[in-house]
Amino acid sequence: MILAYLQAIAIGCLLVTGPMVSQEVKEQLPPWEEGILEIHHINTGRGDAAFFIFPDATTLLVDAGDMSETHARTLSARNAAQKPNNSKSASEWIVDYIHQFFPMNRTKQLDYALITHYHDDHFGEMDANRKMAGQGDYFLTGITEVGNLLPIKTLLDRGSDYPIDLKDTEVQTEINKDDAYGMVATLKNYWKFADHQSKTNGLMHKTLEAGERNQIKLKKSPNDFPNFVVRAIAVNGNIWTGVNSESYSVFSRGNYPGENPLSTCIKITYGDFDYLTGGDISGIDALGGTDFNAVESHIAPVVGAVDVATLNHHGNRDSQNAFYVRSVRPRVWIQQNWSSDHPGEEVLRRITSTALYPGERDIFSTVMLQANKDVIGGRLNSYKSQQGHIVVRVHKEGAKYDIFILDDGSEKREVLAKFGPYESK
Repeated sequence: MILAYLQAIAIGCLLVTGPMVSQEVKEQLPPWEEGILEIHHINTGRGDAAFFIFPDATTLLVDAGDMSETHARTLSARNAAQKPNNSKSASEWIVDYIHQFFPMNRTKQLDYALITHYHDDHFGEMDANRKMAGQGDYFLTGITEVGNLLPIKTLLDRGSDYPIDLKDTEVQTEINKDDAYGMVATLKNYWKFADHQSKTNGLMHKTLEAGERNQIKLKKSPNDFPNFVVRAIAVNGNIWTGVNSESYSVFSRGNYPGENPLSTCIKITYGDFDYLTGGDISGIDALGGTDFNAVESHIAPVVGAVDVATLNHHGNRDSQNAFYVRSVRPRVWIQQNWSSDHPGEEVLRRITSTALYPGERDIFSTVMLQANKDVIGGRLNSYKSQQGHIVVRVHKEGAKYDIFILDDGSEKREVLAKFGPYESK
């Protein structure tokens, strides 16, 4: 280990080390092969985006964050810098990334795109600087720019009519009163995009339904991978019961709790491997205690233990309640973040607590700001990596998986470190 360290210094590269680690420096991620499940958590500094390659080469993009450069917040020290640089928009970098890692000899299109909820760091934001599409009456931001550059076959989201009708003008007026980030304007633009693409390119625009396991499925050779399933766990506060495709509702019609609790949550199972991602759901009440009425608490019993989970709401202090952490108890936590609000120090205490669940766990983050380092300090040493694109590569049949960290400051996205293999539960 000492020799490896000295060699790293000699070539100007300090390797990330820790248990279950092997190293690769300035090499490219090995190409995807049939039978592998690959999950790329892309860091643009402007919000969430995760690109999935399923075992048969079916593709999925979850979210396409693109926060406006016109906000002082976006350009301040409390916000991550755009990666790898500002020569392209965040959405253009997402597409550039997808092109690099897309399965060879496959038509470059997204079989599925899923928008978890309607916030700027998840689907884009309108502002005066956005460009109009070459064809169609919509502007380019977030998912509309991604879909303008890379065809989408099926677009899924939480819909627009529950628990309130987002297309109702009175509802839009009420939302606009407290909305500093143009949700309604961005939604209207998003609907124009979906309508245009539906008419001209055959896009199918659908609402994800809680409990369903056939809305996102293998498209190329499903019979070759019968142990692969994508299950919708929660949508609009509708929660899968764990029985067939049945669900129940946490929120009543007309009760709008804000966008975050309405996020879509999905669980991907590949053999023994389980992965959970839940958008911006939360589970902590206004006084800092576990909220058993929150979406986190409702999905925890039905999801159970998983191998890899993304931190809900980027690891904001209102998320990862103790009941949820104890229930899902992943071996690997992945934090997709962009703000000095992420993570909350108390969140880090919960997800690292062996009192909540025993055993090892590794934490990876797409970015860690100086403000977090100054305030949280040494507790951040529990992270295995604090900067870079995070790739989960699940071996054939789902028995094992590796974690790769890719250089988010490079347009070539070389491998900085490899962790694993981890044994699936």
